[in-house]
Order: sequence, then structure tokens, then C-alpha cells
Amino acid sequence: MGQEVSNQIDESTPPQTLNDRSLEAVAQLILDGKVRRIVALTGAGISTAAGIPDFRSPGTGLYANLQRLKLPYAEAVFSIDYFRENPHPFYILAKELYPGQFHPTVAHAFLSLLAAKGLLRMLFTQNIDCLERAAGVPADLIVEAHGSFATQRCINFDCRTSFPDDEMREHVRDARVPRCKRPGCGALVKPDIVFFGESLPQRFHELGKLPATDADLVLVLGTSLTVYPFAGLPTMVPDHVPRVLFNREVVGDLGTRADDVLELGSCTAGVLKLADALGWRVELEELWLTLVGAEEMERQRGQEHDDNNELGKKVGAGDEDDTKYVGGEFDDTNDQPPEIGDALSSAEAEVNEIANEIEAILKLDESGKETDSPSDDATSTEDTTADSSKTPVDGAAPVESTKATTLDAAPKETQETAPAKELVFSDSKKDKPKQVIERPQL
Repeated sequence: MGQEVSNQIDESTPPQTLNDRSLEAVAQLILDGKVRRIVALTGAGISTAAGIPDFRSPGTGLYANLQRLKLPYAEAVFSIDYFRENPHPFYILAKELYPGQFHPTVAHAFLSLLAAKGLLRMLFTQNIDCLERAAGVPADLIVEAHGSFATQRCINFDCRTSFPDDEMREHVRDARVPRCKRPGCGALVKPDIVFFGESLPQRFHELGKLPATDADLVLVLGTSLTVYPFAGLPTMVPDHVPRVLFNREVVGDLGTRADDVLELGSCTAGVLKLADALGWRVELEELWLTLVGAEEMERQRGQEHDDNNELGKKVGAGDEDDTKYVGGEFDDTNDQPPEIGDALSSAEAEVNEIANEIEAILKLDESGKETDSPSDDATSTEDTTADSSKTPVDGAAPVESTKATTLDAAPKETQETAPAKELVFSDSKKDKPKQVIERPQL
């Protein structure tokens, strides 16, 4: 869920920059040429319609299936320490999550359109799905705060040799564990996504002040803003710079300033509304069609419709946080429309198949320990040098609270413990995650 929000701006308070607090006023500012440097901050909510698998929905969440394999804790699959011991569960999951299986949403297409018009200053994303790249956003305009599947390398700190993309695709496709090709190394290879126990990419630290110094409009799309330091980016924005939130509910401190615009609902609906106000709707949909094709466009539109119906039925439903959904999530499966029930059955069968593959590889006994795992003799140098307690860029270790979250985060550093029950951080290097990760967000 989103963070507890208070001190919302009084409706009678006039904005400083906008004519009024609406998407129409934001669009007019852009059309008048007063906005040339847009900074976008995105989370899993912009990828919901792409159909990326859920990690925590009851019955169909992949974490639930991992837990029954008696892993130390379900999110251990994204722990660097556990990965060194047993990388097989991660690579079974990677087979399902790897880029190329999913297509950009209209929200991704909108960001690409901003870039094409020379209006996008920088896109900061918590997602690891590479859909921004697939949509055509130039790599030099993207900061993947929690890494991505775009590149991969040896995890031995004394090596860190890159691994060929084509060979990585083959290994992931076959759910095989890749190893470093450098003579004398042979250590494990991992995609450059941020696991628990790893520091954030240097690029995030180098460009993280842009919202404060080089933005005249900030768009926040589909994130619960509970994972630091990413969650702190909107607070850095100067008071006179408009901030627009596209999300299911209010998050962070959005809505506390005179020039904050809250567009509550799905990211898809929000960006289409803004595109209409800009007069870009036809151009946007033509770009999206070029990116994904007519069949995928219709599938995503159907997914948007199903998600909206689902949210209407969920008890206590709220934000479009960093959570992915597969099919519907109803309190009573008898209430599901037939097509949703069919989708759920299909999804459940698929994740059960994945879990069975993992179980067959791990061959776990009743004590929860591996009885037949491959030797890691080839990675002895990596195990002694890749100490997760080694002080990283900012020297903080991740601590996880009790809320189940998705894959858009496993960062190593933050300055404070967030009150919302998501992935948070402390200064203790001994703390380890105990529950569920806030996704490396695909």
C-alpha cells in the first residue's frame, strides 16, 4: 500500500505555476513551451497491463510456490548471499521474467513520445523489465535505479567480466546457470539487477539530484514510493515545479503542494487523459501500435478492463503500488467472470509448473536443506571475495519489513526506515530481509 499521507493542500490554495490543479493545466503549460525538461519516476504500475507475473497474489503468486519449496524465506531467491549458494531458483524464475516476453504499455509509449519530442530530461525507474528501452526511450535518458536484465556479469568482485547477451538468453531460456567464461574464474553470472546485499548502480547516485536541479515538470507513475532512496526523489523537487501523480492512491508527499496534480486511477487511463489534453492521442496510439501490434494493444486494453473490475470487487483495495497482477484476485472465486476464472486457472497451472521445476532441481528434503546441489568449487574465489557485508557506496544494508511486495526493489542503501511495511533499510550490515521484496520490478 502507499504511505500514510497527511497535510494535503487546501483546495482554496491557488497554484504558483499552473492555472489550476488539473491535467488540462499541465498540458497547457507544455503546449505553451514552458516545460522543456520533464523528469519521470516510474514503478510497477506502468507495467501492470503488460501481463508481467504476480509475485504475491494468494494462490497464484510465485512467492507462494517458492515458499513451499522450503527456501530459507521466499524472497531468498533475490538475496545475493543465497544466490551464491544456490542460483537455480533464480534462473527458473528468470525464465519467466526475462525481457522479450512482454510488451510496452501505453504508459511506456507515452514516455517514449516525450523523449521523441525532446521533452524528457530523464526517466528514473524502479522496474527491471526493460520495457522503457523496448518502447524506444534512449538508454542515456534512463536511470534503472534497481538495475535491469539488459546486461549481466560475473559476480566475483575480482573479475566482474561481462557475459555475452546471446549466451545469456540461451541459458535463461533453458533455465541453466551461466558461469564466467574468463579462464581461471568460472564464477556465477548474474543479470545486473540489484539483489538484497548489493548497492544501487552508480548512475543513480550520479544523476539522482536531477529532480531538484534540472526539472520543470515531474511525473510520478505507478509507484508506492516506499522504497528509499528512490522514494525520496519527489521530495527533492522545488516547490514551484509541478508534480503529477498517476496512481491508484495518493502516495508519498504528493498532494501537499500548491502545484501537485493527483490523477488517481490506472496509469493507462491517466496518460491517455493527458494525451487527449495535449492533442497527442492519435500520435500516441499510432506509436503504441507500431511498438506492440494490434493484437497486443487489444489484449492490454482487455487487461485494463479486467483490472478495473477486479479493483472494484477487492475488499480494502487501494493503490496501484509496485505489485503485478495475473488475472483476477477475488474473495470468492465463484464471483469471477468465466474469462477471469480461466485466466486464473491457467496462471496457477503455469506457476505450479515452474515451482515443480524448481523442486526437481533443488531436490529438497524434509528438513529444507539441499540433498543434491551442484558443487560450487569453481566459484571458491567468488565466495571468499564477494562478501555481502563489504561496505558499498553508501554503506547501508537492506532490512525488509513485513509487507509483501513486488520485484521493483532490492536496493542496498537508504537513509531511514519507512513506516509503511515495505522494503526499508538500516545501518546494520548484519540485518537481512525476512519477508518479501519490493520487487526487482520487472
